[in-house]
Amino acid sequence: MNLAGYIDHTNLKPDATEADIRKLCSEAARFRFASVCVNSARAALAAECLKGSGVSVCAVVGFPLGASCTEAKAAEAAAAAKSGASEIDMVINIGMIKDGNDSAAEEDIRKVVKTVPSCVVKVIIETCLLSDEEKTRACRAALRAGAHFVKTSTGFSSGGASVYDVKLMRKAVGDAMKIKAAGGIRSAAFARELIEAGADRIGASKSVEICSE
Repeated sequence: MNLAGYIDHTNLKPDATEADIRKLCSEAARFRFASVCVNSARAALAAECLKGSGVSVCAVVGFPLGASCTEAKAAEAAAAAKSGASEIDMVINIGMIKDGNDSAAEEDIRKVVKTVPSCVVKVIIETCLLSDEEKTRACRAALRAGAHFVKTSTGFSSGGASVYDVKLMRKAVGDAMKIKAAGGIRSAAFARELIEAGADRIGASKSVEICSE
């Protein structure tokens, strides 16, 4: 299994410098990772660094809380796409899911999907904050809204990816969506476990260490 092709090489730290992002992109090009995942303000820099490399630029939107207004999320996604991002990892409105207001959470996602029709949209449901029933509803809201992936975690909350959650998410969406596992993935063995459980993409900041094992 070529793990590198599954990985979104990630640096979402608030104090990440230009040099840090350039290093991230250099590593991504060298290892042939699927994408780099960066904060939206760094999308243009990443796109410049990766031009012609075949590595995609992924930008996060409404990160890490998901609680910003829909208009702000859509505007951030549009700006990231204009800057060169071809993938958007947006955070679902977690509070709406917990309220049982799935239609509002779905519309929040749909507006972003419609705003960036040329982008792959991944919806972070933040599994550590949801019950199993809420995880299932969140996945199905993302599916109805036209998103392409559901993603386990931001990596900035109280928990990360698990085999259990990947299997639960796969059951919720079947073959209709892809799944990205992220948060706390630090070994090749764990990455492979997640892929075998149903993950199509792995988000990791320890990507170089994972692929060098």
